[in-house]
Amino acid sequence: MAGLVLGHGAGGGIESPDLVGAAEGARSVGVSVALIEQPYRVAGRRSPAPARQLDAAWTSVVLKLREGPLSALPILTGGRSSGARVACRTAVETDSVAVVCLAFPLHPPGHPEKSRLPELEAVYVPTLVVQGENDPFGTPPINSNRTVARIPGTHSLGSSAAVAVAVSDWLRATELIARVG
Repeated sequence: MAGLVLGHGAGGGIESPDLVGAAEGARSVGVSVALIEQPYRVAGRRSPAPARQLDAAWTSVVLKLREGPLSALPILTGGRSSGARVACRTAVETDSVAVVCLAFPLHPPGHPEKSRLPELEAVYVPTLVVQGENDPFGTPPINSNRTVARIPGTHSLGSSAAVAVAVSDWLRATELIARVG
């Protein structure tokens, strides 16, 4: 058994179809899931806080979950778009055993020179990136511990069913659940 903690993107909340799909996919293989709203959303603001504040809030919540409802469980972290970036930047601090990125924004649309690949490259645990085939934010490369699952769609990913399949298939294929359970 394991726990997956997922965060939302800059422009949406935990009800986004791709987060719902990821949660369903993880639950289908026996993983407990916590969907987390960032404090700026809870306060009713639309614009995200600076990265250091997002990271600090995220780390605090994951560590509280580790002490409470998800205690004694290995923790996977992840999120959608900016939430995926937060999970990557904090994977070490949260002692994450794996990272799940939905629509990782590799670079701003039309600006591949402003790559955010270093955030992904800094993650040394197994990582899944579920990316829309036509995502204007780009698609990161596969590497030895990073799987990239391309599904129909753009940055919004749209299909919760396709995301659910990608997440559950990856969890089974990597045998992550067997290793941490």
